[in-house]
Amino acid sequence: MRIISGKLKGRRINPPKNLPVRPTTDMSKEALFNILNHHFNFSELTILDLFAGTGNISYEFASRGAESIVSVDGDYGCVNFIKKTAKEFDLNIVPFKADVFKFIEKHKTSYDIVFADPPYDFTQEQFEKIVTDILNLELISEDGMLIIEHSKFTKLEHLPHFSFEKSYGGSVFTFFEFEQEEIEDDEDESEYDEEDTWDREEE
Repeated sequence: MRIISGKLKGRRINPPKNLPVRPTTDMSKEALFNILNHHFNFSELTILDLFAGTGNISYEFASRGAESIVSVDGDYGCVNFIKKTAKEFDLNIVPFKADVFKFIEKHKTSYDIVFADPPYDFTQEQFEKIVTDILNLELISEDGMLIIEHSKFTKLEHLPHFSFEKSYGGSVFTFFEFEQEEIEDDEDESEYDEEDTWDREEE
């Protein structure tokens, strides 16, 4: 596993072979971060990495200077490896051992980027639940992005807030964003409600 860019560029990280993971390939990871380079300034980003596995994606964000990274996985071995690696390289990664679905339900913080790489054998319904839960619970900020990695056999483009998708070999990255028009409409409605309440109080 190789870090593509940033302060750890070229560094190889070797996780234990017994971890129950399927790391994102270097080719796919490089393509993903080339896309993100055109959308974000990494030094200002807050990141939530779900189904983090070995921490592959978290390390890449940390190497590029992301402000903070939270990594969540349900496997003790994965979380301990992320914790050990983050300490070794002095990376601002906070790992959590948790069931991802339960973590999503209870978490109240929003992030600039939420990345999720569930097991490819998850059902279509499980993938859809991840997307809808993250969006409905407002875990991404107004200008943020949700990225789901999945196989070509899973289809997510029909879900609300779908933006685009990119395929690399057998892997697909599907991107979700809140459109600016939706954000402006929400703000307008909020302003109207406040004015309406004020008028009623004056009466």
